[in-house]
Amino acid sequence: LGCDEQMWDAEGKEVDGFVVKKLLTKYPDFFTKTRLGKDIFLTIRVPNPEEEKTEAKVLIETLESIPRSFDAAKLYFNDDIAPIFEVILPMTTSEQGLDRIYNYYHKFVVGKQFYPTMDGDILISDWVGEFKPHNINVIPLVEDKQHMLFSHLLLKAYFSDKDFEYQRIFFARSDPALNYGLLSAVIINKIAHQRIHQLAEEISMDLYPIIGVGSAPFRGNLRPDTVDRVIKEYPSVQTFTLQSAFKYDYPPDVVSKAVNQLCETPRSRPHHM
Repeated sequence: LGCDEQMWDAEGKEVDGFVVKKLLTKYPDFFTKTRLGKDIFLTIRVPNPEEEKTEAKVLIETLESIPRSFDAAKLYFNDDIAPIFEVILPMTTSEQGLDRIYNYYHKFVVGKQFYPTMDGDILISDWVGEFKPHNINVIPLVEDKQHMLFSHLLLKAYFSDKDFEYQRIFFARSDPALNYGLLSAVIINKIAHQRIHQLAEEISMDLYPIIGVGSAPFRGNLRPDTVDRVIKEYPSVQTFTLQSAFKYDYPPDVVSKAVNQLCETPRSRPHHM
């Protein structure tokens, strides 16, 4: 259908942790021409331990699977293109939540390779191999009014000790409509997008908003026949989510045309609020 990214949702769902290995094994010709992690992308949505205590260790398991997926891709292609290098943190309310994942991955998932399992023994990296990629990007998914409106401050605090080339931020659209009403959800998003754009100009960094829209009007009204309107509504958005109704309720050629329009329409400045 032309989509270039798939969200792999490990938040409360029993998704396959070996998805990269299985994709490369089942569709080797496709992934030789269209590289995972370069041409198309697999982005994992992880549980938030602060909000979902019973699923907290799924986060750890998911982070540990990223180097294993890297090894699977390297075995096939003999290069260092990471098939997975970004994760989405739902219900983000602070920069500490992002930092915990970013630092846990760097210090514990990858960092353990520089230590032996016991004194005088070989390093873990000599035992089981290197752990790559060395770092991952953590994408905050902000879903409530307060943290959407002040997400620019959250990002600014998160950047204080880091040097990123870019950062993505995911804004909810469906849940705010359920919680605050349709009009409020639209206004909250527009103000948030404007503030993110202003932050990008202030710190000279590329910030790429994602918006989680559904096909129902109340949830965002993104359908193949409304692509023009939704793009005009949110002109600064880099990535629009496509839910199942978009994919399955319309003919493939209609969906492909709409996806192509979303991909080819350049971003512009957000509406001034």
